[in-house]
Amino acid sequence: MRKSVSVLLVCMLAAVFVLSGCSNQNTGDTGPIQIALQAPITGDYAYEGQMAKQSVEVAKELINNAGGVLGRKIEITVVDDGSNPKDSAIAAQKAVSQKVVAVIGSYGSSVTEPAADIYEKSKMVSVGYGCTAVSLTMDKQRAYFFRTCGRDDAQGLFFAKYAVETMGAKRIAIMHDNSTFAKGVADQAELALQPYVDAGKCTIVYFDAITPGEKDFSAAVTKLRNTNPDVWYYTGYYTEAGLLIRQARDAGVTCPFVGGNAAINDDFIKIAGIDVAKGALMTQEPLIGDITTSIADQFRTLYKEKYGDVPSSPWPVYAADGLYAIVGAIKNANSLEADAIANAMHTNMVNVEGVTGPILFTDRGDRKDVPYKMYEVTADGKYVVRPE
Repeated sequence: MRKSVSVLLVCMLAAVFVLSGCSNQNTGDTGPIQIALQAPITGDYAYEGQMAKQSVEVAKELINNAGGVLGRKIEITVVDDGSNPKDSAIAAQKAVSQKVVAVIGSYGSSVTEPAADIYEKSKMVSVGYGCTAVSLTMDKQRAYFFRTCGRDDAQGLFFAKYAVETMGAKRIAIMHDNSTFAKGVADQAELALQPYVDAGKCTIVYFDAITPGEKDFSAAVTKLRNTNPDVWYYTGYYTEAGLLIRQARDAGVTCPFVGGNAAINDDFIKIAGIDVAKGALMTQEPLIGDITTSIADQFRTLYKEKYGDVPSSPWPVYAADGLYAIVGAIKNANSLEADAIANAMHTNMVNVEGVTGPILFTDRGDRKDVPYKMYEVTADGKYVVRPE
């Protein structure tokens, strides 16, 4: 009986994929245009998922207040991927079955990848907002996948240059968690440091991984301390980063801590404690408080009215940019067909502006011209840009 039910479910999913090749919504309709947000509403990264949901709701309201697109309003359908690859595939199947026009999502490269494959097979445009692994666009040519965030190689290069040329670090430690994202950033940082190593300007004294989900990192912290680094770069997520920095400080590791762009947000400060978190650095795309576009001003104002303080990481803002990218492509294509939207994203993003500025994509679907900054956590838990 169980085998028969499993076969039936597979057949039903196959039918969903076949049906999804049809037009998702008719341009002759007058009702709302349905766009999905796939995000970690539950699970380890629910904090990020909730901010993404709120940011997309704010962007939707701003777009609808300005007249929507093609004379129609936008509505958002949220599918929860539970912060893990398995549930990500289920969430993607759910979005496809609802025949939305396009999808924004998700947070985490390893979570995004299985969903991107399903959307690709279904000929549905998806725009990642928190997935930076180079492999997502370089290992596969996906016609319908785009992302509004930057890539690991750009972040790795920024860290290498800043650590050696600005901080003057000679002994560099790199720690990751073996996830697709964190290992990718670590590998790219190591690659970017190699010319400095070859020139005798620095040495990589530590390159190793911790196991995500654990609470006791004493073994890793002891090994790190024994290498006596000048700077410690952790490329994993904020849930472990807060524990790591506290345990490391308690063990006598005094060098500057630099987190990658998933390591530090308000939850990181809560986990680490402000006494430990203050002074922590992070390689990061500009935060919403440092963005000066006209849409950013509107976004900040409305977000504060609806939810209080603005997002404490860049990813929710890139989720909002995902909606602006989709809506801009629909407008320029004058169509809700997936091929027309994807083609516009590749070739016709004229006058498409998001919260973070103009949105343009490469032929692989990567966002063009994403900047990076070095942020520091202040004594009152804020984030300020350090000089380059």
